[in-house]
Amino acid sequence: MQPTGILENSKATKNPLQELLSYGQSMWLDYIRRDLFTTGRLKQMIDHDGLRGMTSNPSIFEKAIDESSLYDDVLKSLAARKDLDATAKFEQIAIRDIQAAADILRDVHQQSNFRDGYVSLEVSPYLARKTKETIDEARRLWKTVRRENVMIKVPGTAEGIPAIRQLIGEGVNINVTLLFSQDVYETVAQSYVAGLQDLAARGGNLKKMAGVASFFISRIDTLVDSLLDKKISSAADASQKAFLESLLGKVAIANGKLAYQRYQRIFSGSCWEALAAKGAQTQRVLWASTSTKNPSYRDVVYVEELIGRDTVNTMPPATIDAFRDHGRLRNSLTEDIPGAEKTMADLAHAGISIKEVTDKLTDDGVKLFADAFDKLLAAVEKNTQSKS
Repeated sequence: MQPTGILENSKATKNPLQELLSYGQSMWLDYIRRDLFTTGRLKQMIDHDGLRGMTSNPSIFEKAIDESSLYDDVLKSLAARKDLDATAKFEQIAIRDIQAAADILRDVHQQSNFRDGYVSLEVSPYLARKTKETIDEARRLWKTVRRENVMIKVPGTAEGIPAIRQLIGEGVNINVTLLFSQDVYETVAQSYVAGLQDLAARGGNLKKMAGVASFFISRIDTLVDSLLDKKISSAADASQKAFLESLLGKVAIANGKLAYQRYQRIFSGSCWEALAAKGAQTQRVLWASTSTKNPSYRDVVYVEELIGRDTVNTMPPATIDAFRDHGRLRNSLTEDIPGAEKTMADLAHAGISIKEVTDKLTDDGVKLFADAFDKLLAAVEKNTQSKS
């Protein structure tokens, strides 16, 4: 699917996407495909929508390769490379796209004083439970891409967290992905701070370091709502049913708001101020999985309800088009924190453990990314062979 409205911003009214930046939030695109660069569409998004960065994942690359003819030239050239396996062939494709995107976003990177303008490329999902291998792969990708406005994506698994500190301490920009739990997020943020301290001790340049912690949103409501629906169907009385129904569609936003409260605490005080004095910038929370999965919910709810300073929202094309068309802006992220706390307390009272939910989502996410990588490599092989 191509982004539909990227070149169609002809409204006289203000573009809500552009206005996000005045609230301290950067809009990134959760999508990559070669025609974004070759047609000038990415530059148009930067100029007209205020686009500040990009993210990618195996599923996005798989669709780009399998559902278009844009990669026929490189696939044909790879067909003769018997020395490359499917993973190496994919890297030839992906790195070219990542470099092209990074080059177009370089001005954003410079003008934002290295805060924005990043493109993300992830380590193999097969390594999500392997610390040393994750470190080695991230180093290799960082050196291969050779762009300072790239972030290497590392999953926030128990095995990924030590890799995060090590890599940041070496000066590698990291996008920590697959975060669902507030507790895990806090550990990740503390690893970022420790990595910056390590880098400072080595005499590294903190001013050019950047990182984001990708906190997933809609998947939480999808799972929690399914658990609530089961309880609602067997509720003993009307009051219990109404109580359970009041939680539908509320938990993901509440969880995100409380994670941001932790962000504010971690990136303040004397410890952080000492790093900030050396030029360090905070590891922003990045809202991921912000497309609305439930058709009964507002299609831009996960954008509108998580607007706040020092954050990023990475959106797929359809969500970008929807928010451009009818997004409403306000400083929502710090609204009604007691209400968010009550939502999480009510969830526990309903007999649903947020820890069990987030643990399952992390495990499922690792598997989903690995499965997507399987499909991606199969698509590379199939399309390479068809060009030989």
